[in-house]
Amino acid sequence: MSIASIDTYTPDAGGITMFSTSWCGYCARLKSQLNAQGIPFTEVNIEEVDGTAELVASVNGGNQTVPTVVFPDGSTATNPSVREVAERIG
Repeated sequence: MSIASIDTYTPDAGGITMFSTSWCGYCARLKSQLNAQGIPFTEVNIEEVDGTAELVASVNGGNQTVPTVVFPDGSTATNPSVREVAERIG
C-alpha cells in the first residue's frame, strides 16, 4: 500500500478536503458546522480509501488524527475550527 499524495486531495479554491472516519465525533461536528456555514468540502474516510490513513499520519507526526483538513494552497490543519477554515479559504 502506498501513501496517497497531498496533491491528489488539494481542493479547488473556496473549499476543503476533510479526512475523517465514520465514528469521529470531531469530524461530525466540523461537517455540521461547514454545512451550516455553506463551506463546500469533500470528505475522505481514511478507513475506506487506500493510502489516506498513511497520508494523514505523514502530516500529523505519525498519528492518524482526524479531522485533518487540506486547504486549496496545499497546507493542512488538524481539527481546525470552522472559523479557521473560513479564514483560510477566504
